[in-house]
Amino acid sequence: MVGFSVQLLGIRIFISCIGLLGNVFLIFSIVQIKFSRVKSFELFLLGMAIANLEEILIVNSYDTIVLQTSSTYTGTLSCRTLKFLTVFGEITSILFTVLISIFRYQKLRDAEKRVNLPIVLDNIGSAWMVSGVCVMLSVLLSIPIFFINLQAPAENITRNNTGCPPDFFQCSKNMCPTFNKFYKYMFIIACNVLPLIIVTVTSCLIITVLLNQRKMVTPVVSVSGQSQFGGKSKDVRLQRSTIAVLAAMGLFLVDWTLYLIFQLTFNSTKFPFWAEMEFFISISYTSFSPFVYGIGNNLFSLKNLIRLF
Repeated sequence: MVGFSVQLLGIRIFISCIGLLGNVFLIFSIVQIKFSRVKSFELFLLGMAIANLEEILIVNSYDTIVLQTSSTYTGTLSCRTLKFLTVFGEITSILFTVLISIFRYQKLRDAEKRVNLPIVLDNIGSAWMVSGVCVMLSVLLSIPIFFINLQAPAENITRNNTGCPPDFFQCSKNMCPTFNKFYKYMFIIACNVLPLIIVTVTSCLIITVLLNQRKMVTPVVSVSGQSQFGGKSKDVRLQRSTIAVLAAMGLFLVDWTLYLIFQLTFNSTKFPFWAEMEFFISISYTSFSPFVYGIGNNLFSLKNLIRLF
């Protein structure tokens, strides 16, 4: 059992390092672009990467300082604050992912009729506004962490003497506060079920649009070979970026579907590796998605890597 725990710790450190490197690299690749040239899509990626980075750092701090130590200096306020920051980063990452999927579908829908006309979210002011809305929603959905009852079940008291449970929603079967139940299911619906539905629908719509565009493609004779080459190059970049978005959406769907099943199926008081499993499921998307987005959108390059180091 000890050897297994050591292996889990090694895998945990490895995934965390990958996530830190990927998100820092993505943030740097976007930040080094001139502010006047930053587009809405890159702004959404930046918001997601910052949320991912915050979540990875805080969730490791939470598990290390609170769950893995037996010192009594860790109080309830510290426990709630770290959990608040963890949930805040998690929700923000999810909301920016939803925003990215909606934005990409809006860009592809009726692209041939719209030609070069922008959509609403192409405006950088609108992009900043919806990004701010995502952050505000994350704060509002995370604030109840400070008010839920943290009284752990009797069978779990000896396991965690810091008073900071691995699962903040846990409570005894005989006495579970109504607010705990309400917040748990509100959190699951607002932060797991609805995003999964939206991302699934938009992903299917994007695939449908791509298939329709492929059927409608006809050879076009251009007067200028140079402009034709430029148009093809732009289409290839957009297609590659869209494939990257779809790949990231697939990773999101698998990851958070497993997380939802895990939350609804397992009991943290009876499952000894609750914290570890929750970490691996919730951190997978935040660690690997930056590489999918970065490579697919030509943000990860050797030039940027040299600049970073």
